[in-house]
Amino acid sequence: MLNACLQSSWIIANTGEKLEVILNPFQLYTVPIQDWINTAVNLLVTHFRPFFQTIRYPFSVTLDGIEGVFITIPPLILLPILGLIIWQLAGGKIAVYSVIALIVLGFLGVWEQTMMTLSLMVTAVLFCAAIGIPVGIACASSDRVEQSVRPVLDFMQTLPLFVYLVPVVMLFGIGKVSGVIATLVVAMPPLIRLTNLGIRQVSTEVVEAAVAFGSTPRQVLWEVLLPLAMPTILTGLNQTIMAALSMSVVTSMIAVQGLGMMVLQGTGSLDVGLAAVGGLGIALIAIMLDRITQAIGQADRHTPWLNRGPIGMVCFRWIARKPKKYPV
Repeated sequence: MLNACLQSSWIIANTGEKLEVILNPFQLYTVPIQDWINTAVNLLVTHFRPFFQTIRYPFSVTLDGIEGVFITIPPLILLPILGLIIWQLAGGKIAVYSVIALIVLGFLGVWEQTMMTLSLMVTAVLFCAAIGIPVGIACASSDRVEQSVRPVLDFMQTLPLFVYLVPVVMLFGIGKVSGVIATLVVAMPPLIRLTNLGIRQVSTEVVEAAVAFGSTPRQVLWEVLLPLAMPTILTGLNQTIMAALSMSVVTSMIAVQGLGMMVLQGTGSLDVGLAAVGGLGIALIAIMLDRITQAIGQADRHTPWLNRGPIGMVCFRWIARKPKKYPV
């Protein structure tokens, strides 16, 4: 009787285990993707690190050059220069706001950190534009290229931001160059998507008319597609700038100096004032760059570029003062 009870209880237990395995088959086997990724990254670090160090060079040269200009030039000289450039690009009101915002940050004692963050943003956006716009044009020119690039962009935009830091640090080391590369990965997808979208939204009748008048494919691209798609492309550039600024605090975790480092240090030490000043600086820069890109996209295309801003004022005065010659 006892043996029968033990046997029946063993059968019940065994049946319960089998039923649990059937209902939860993930207990039998899991894909060791974590080990595969670690192995792949270690392989890259071991055998291809010199290659990735070579990739660092153009980022390092560009970033050091821009940062050197922003930090070396005294503020009283740099502020008028930036004001004139922004006035030419985006108009007088935005130039005044930008100069006032930079003056406020200077009086808050974060001028050097602001210039570091601004140089990092400018470098990242330059490389995003240099890579993202050609890729977007290629996606607009070929459906096969678009289908191949779209999953990559999905992963780039949906993976958590901190996931990029570990492989970037292992392949490129810590510091500001690694921060630019991590920012590049996060900020580039909007520009690629909107460049592709803007070109595809150009009317086919306009393209057919250009081809009918004898335009070559290169002329169609540069003289028809890109000018008509420019507002959408500039919207993508605006989104890229915002995404790059959102990475300023994240990249401070890999020793990238600037306003993001102030936010990180203030958060770590519960220093509300330090974090607030860093956050205020990032917000002012974000608003400034956002207004500049929006103004460029909404600029009056009927007015030639040389007739606007300080260049237009100088040219107008020079033409006005030039003596008129009347025929004898």
